[in-house]
Order: sequence, then structure tokens, then C-alpha cells
Amino acid sequence: MTDQLPETCLPTWDVATLPEPRPIGMKNLAGLIGPGIVMCGIQIGGGEWLFGPAITATYGGGLMWIATVAIICQVFYNMECGRYAMYTGEPIFTGFMRTRPGPGFWICFTMLLSIGALIPGLSTNAAVLIASLYLDRPPTGDEAWLVNTLAYICLGLVVLPVLIGGKVYNTLQWIMTAKVIVVLSFCLAVGLLLVSTDGWIAVFSGFLQFGNVPVSDGQGGETVVNAFTHYSQTGTWPVVSMASIGVLGAFAGYAGGGGLSNSTYSNFVRDKGWGMGGQVGAIASAVGGRNVSLSHIGKVFELSKDNLRRWKGWWKYILTDQLLIWAPGCFMGMALPALLSIEFAQHSELFRSDQPFVQSLISADGLRHAPELSETTRELLWTLTLLVGLIVFLPSQTSLVDDFARRWTDIIWSSSGRVRDGMDPRHAHRIYYILLSAYVVWSFIAATIFLAWGDAPKLMVLVIANLNNVALSFTAFHLLWINRTLLPQPLRPRWYSQAGLACCGLFYLGMALLVVQVKILPLLIPGGSAVP
Repeated sequence: MTDQLPETCLPTWDVATLPEPRPIGMKNLAGLIGPGIVMCGIQIGGGEWLFGPAITATYGGGLMWIATVAIICQVFYNMECGRYAMYTGEPIFTGFMRTRPGPGFWICFTMLLSIGALIPGLSTNAAVLIASLYLDRPPTGDEAWLVNTLAYICLGLVVLPVLIGGKVYNTLQWIMTAKVIVVLSFCLAVGLLLVSTDGWIAVFSGFLQFGNVPVSDGQGGETVVNAFTHYSQTGTWPVVSMASIGVLGAFAGYAGGGGLSNSTYSNFVRDKGWGMGGQVGAIASAVGGRNVSLSHIGKVFELSKDNLRRWKGWWKYILTDQLLIWAPGCFMGMALPALLSIEFAQHSELFRSDQPFVQSLISADGLRHAPELSETTRELLWTLTLLVGLIVFLPSQTSLVDDFARRWTDIIWSSSGRVRDGMDPRHAHRIYYILLSAYVVWSFIAATIFLAWGDAPKLMVLVIANLNNVALSFTAFHLLWINRTLLPQPLRPRWYSQAGLACCGLFYLGMALLVVQVKILPLLIPGGSAVP
């Protein structure tokens, strides 16, 4: 069969048997729950805890439709990453290396797309929460030294979980499952007990209010109008306010997953053992992973009638994982923290404040100053919200460290001829932990650079999220090309999946270009300035 496989810029895949999938059901719950819940846990982070509440605190629920578009686009992206991984047993970035002009070019290009991953924004926001717990109040600009010191400590601690567990993936699955349960349960409990019906309606109806845009209210502020309604009533389109385009771009970049983190879905599909991933292996952890190995090159299966039947069984895993676990989890992960913000942000002294370090504290501070609550309840919710925020940020920063090391391990493991010929399949973790160590060292350097600015946490996540838009856009188009050309005809995405993936690329490209036009280009023109 190998002579019938397409020629690529890497060695041809091996051929093996596609394993038989177990039926989906309660008896196989452990086999089904995996990549989707891990991705959901990873992605309840910057967007859900920072930008979702920031958007709802400013605009109500009127702009939540941006999250709807982002999550739906990413569902198509994730499923196509899973499609490639289940057929080849390879993560999608190995697939990228297979296309012309070859690994050398795509390695350089991936380095450019990885710039956002080199900024440790979430651990810095976690440091703000720890400082607030220690001080029992939000830190001020004069206490930046405390936030900075805690940020360095967090950066050192977030790598510890991925050192154990046999497979690195196993540890992440346990951590992220616990995170999803704790964070969403807390937000749901507060929402049910303390948030008004109007707040619930505003947030959840906002997911469907397509066409709402921010416009100037003529008094130095902004309000939200529906562009289509405005056009039907006046015959003209509203003039969209660009003052917050950086935050809106970041909101889109962090909603769901964003950036190169979505491509990690293919790594998790392989490490979980779905499809041909069960024939390839996984990256071993430093402790307990002695017997875990990873093939340098993926394996595909013959297109027999029996294998196509098995493929349909495995594809149900991807559909169930994305449509019943990941997507609903992302919507709830975006909506429930927003409930806290839309109800309580108005009570915070930090709301619309120019003070540094406030973005991750608005909901907690609003709960602390809510006049309808008793003093004991306010203090309890202040502390609990800060602790839940730590559960949001620190595991997500761990996942980002893993994501970077994992992506580059797979790229080097498959694309380097010297590594393919010279390293035992049981030693992939050596490259992984070298990269992990290098990433942590760089994170300290990056944190030092960004902490030179007064409001480093906010600046970090704004830059990361808007760089994510660029990365997700380009890789969406590349993924579409790969699955249309390298996969055999019966396994290629249908027209609606191709359309969804193309829309994903166009949406994020549009958001990136808008931010560049409004915020970046004016700074490059002599005498120009970005929209404030």
C-alpha cells in the first residue's frame, strides 16, 4: 500500500491495522472523556476569566455573539485536527512539516506564529490574585515588586505537574477535569444564588445577538446597537467605535481556545490512543514513563470495508467529544464567569479604573462590595473568587508550557533526520523536557521585559490574544489544504466542514487585520497615533 500513499517532505507513513473502537456509552466513559475535557480545561483561562467579564462589564451581554462565532469556528478547526491525527497517528504540525517547501520553511514560519506563546501572561495574572489574597486588597502600582516576585515563583511552579503520570497527557487530563468541575460549579452556584434573572437573560441571549457592535454614545462613552436593525431603520450602517478593538480582538482570540493551542487537540487525540494514535504512542513523563514510547513517523491504515467501518466508529468519538463536551464546556466557561461580572462589576471600585493589576480582580472586588450581601458573605466570596481564579490561571499556564514543549518535540521528533535515525522511540521525553526547561528560562526573561510596564498582566494577555488570531487564521488554511490533499478521498472533510474551516481562517484573519489597521499601522506612520 505504501506505493499508493502521497509523497511528502517527510518519510512515508507506515501501514498498520486500525484498532476497533469500543462503543460509546457509560461503560466506556473513561475511554471517551479525554481531549475535549482537557482542551476545555486549558481554555477556561484568559478569555473566560479576563476578557469575557471585561466585555460584559462594559457592554452587558450584547457582544457575546463574538464568542459564539469563535467557538463554532474552532469546533471545525478541532475536528479537522482530530481527523488528521486519527488517520495518521501524527499531530497536525507534523502534517504541516510534510508539505512543500519542506520542514525548514515551516519550522521558521511556526517560530513566528509561536511568538504569543512566549509571553507568560496567565501566571502573571495568578500572581496578582495571590498578592490580593496576601494583602487582603488589590495591589497598587507601588506594590509591583510583590506581584513581580510572585509571578516568578508561579512560573517555576507550573511545570511540576507535567513531570509525573506515565504519560504527560494523563496528568493533564486529571488536572483539567478537576479544574472544569471546580470552576464551573463555583460560577454556577454563585449564578443561581445571587445573579438576577435579567443577568442570566443578558448573558445567554447575547450569544445569539449577531450584528451587535459598539458605537460612541456622544458623551465620551460607548453603547451597543445592532448593525442590521440600525440599517433597516436609517438606511445607513452604524459607525463602529474602535476604541476597544484591541480588547474585542483579544476576546475573539481567547474565546474557546485560540492560537496554536487548538492544534494541540491532534496531539491529545494521538496520546489518548484514538484511531491510529493507538499504534503510535505518546510522550512519556519524567517520572513513571519508562515504558512509554513514541514512533517517529505516523501510521495509516488500508481503506478496506472493515477499516472504513471502524473509522466511522472513531469519528463518532471526535463528534461526541467536540459537540457534547468541548463546545458546551466552552459556552458555559464563557457564560458563567460573565454572570458574576454583569451582576457585580458595577459595585467594584476598580470598574473602569486605570489602576494596574485590576483586570483579574473586578468580579471578586465587585462581590466584596455588593451592598445586598452581608459582610461575612462578601468577604467569603472575595476569597473564594480569588482562589477559583488561581485554579483558572495556573493550570492553564501549565498547559501552555506543555503545549509549547509538546508542539516542538513532535516537530523535531518527526522532521529531523538525525533524530529519527539516532533516538530510541522511548526517548522522546528527553527532547520534551529540554524544551520545557528552555521555555521556563525564556518565560522568566519575557516576564522581566513585560513587567517593566506598569500594567503588565493586561498588556501581556492583550498581545497574546491578538497574536493568537494571526496564528489560528494561517494554520486553519494550511489544515484545510492538508486534509484536502494528503488524506484519501473517503476520509476527506465534506463540503460543510471545509466551509467551516475556511470561515474560521477568514474570521480570525479579519480580526487580526482590523487590530493591525486601527492599533498598529497608525504607530508606524510619522505623526500618527493609534485609536485610544
